[in-house]
Amino acid sequence: MGAANKWDASNVPDMTGKRVFITGANSGIGFEAARVIAGKGGEVILACRSADKANEAMKKITDEFPAAFLGFFELDLADLSSIQKACDTFLKNYDSLDLLINNAGVMWLPQRETADGFEMQIGTNHFGHYALTGRLLPVLLKTPNARIVTVSSLAHTGGTMNFDDIHHRKNYKKHKVYCQSKLANLLFSYELQRKLEKMDGNCISVAVHPGISSTNLATPGFDMTGSNILSAFTKVLFPLITQKAERGCLPTLFAAIDSGVNGGDYFGPDGFNQFWGCPKLVRSNRRSHNVEDAQRLWEISEELTQVVYP
Repeated sequence: MGAANKWDASNVPDMTGKRVFITGANSGIGFEAARVIAGKGGEVILACRSADKANEAMKKITDEFPAAFLGFFELDLADLSSIQKACDTFLKNYDSLDLLINNAGVMWLPQRETADGFEMQIGTNHFGHYALTGRLLPVLLKTPNARIVTVSSLAHTGGTMNFDDIHHRKNYKKHKVYCQSKLANLLFSYELQRKLEKMDGNCISVAVHPGISSTNLATPGFDMTGSNILSAFTKVLFPLITQKAERGCLPTLFAAIDSGVNGGDYFGPDGFNQFWGCPKLVRSNRRSHNVEDAQRLWEISEELTQVVYP
């Protein structure tokens, strides 16, 4: 499959009866995906750290779509106990899940640790989503034609897996560590698909990247380091050189709902250098397809999170 015939949000079909769980759905690409799916009748669960921000996002959606079917789960991907609590509550109250979108992420942070002692960027972007997906997998496997969409980045091309010091405690470089986390997203997504093919059911794992999109992903890192000028500069400059979040979410939406999507696929924009445009099938770099690295990352993830997939 090449370009998806200039596919956009108008191609999203009726989603009535579909239940969707989106991490980081209060802003950026996650919010836009939630807005579109809710507008098409889907039940959307916004999984976010902040109840206030989630409520604000839900109000924006219901102002546009008064009949929107929305829910909120408090979820901190940098805290394994928060992930377990959210998943236990979900599994207690719901018996199906059609779509899990692993969207939330952090970027270019100064050296920080999660509640469990993981480096914050890989801890949130990869280990958190690994644990979340594993705990929700039983209900996904029970739901016909369920999908798991994991959002990576063009930054994966600059990543290498430092298995000897995966938390980069010895030589922390925030950009390098972010790239590692985005490579980890792809290694996880592809290895998950290989494992799903051996399980009962027809759930699939798909990966995407949004190109270069105007979101607030980079600004928290600048704020943490006191780089107010860089933060302000980013907020002004990014909208001028990037596509809007409603365009950046298109690969996510396409991977989530198009009938031609296969497990193990990877989608990104069809424009110059995959920076912007409509969704199309693309190929990630050679490192992301290294099966030995994927298996090693899986073993580390299992050991660190104590989440064992069925």
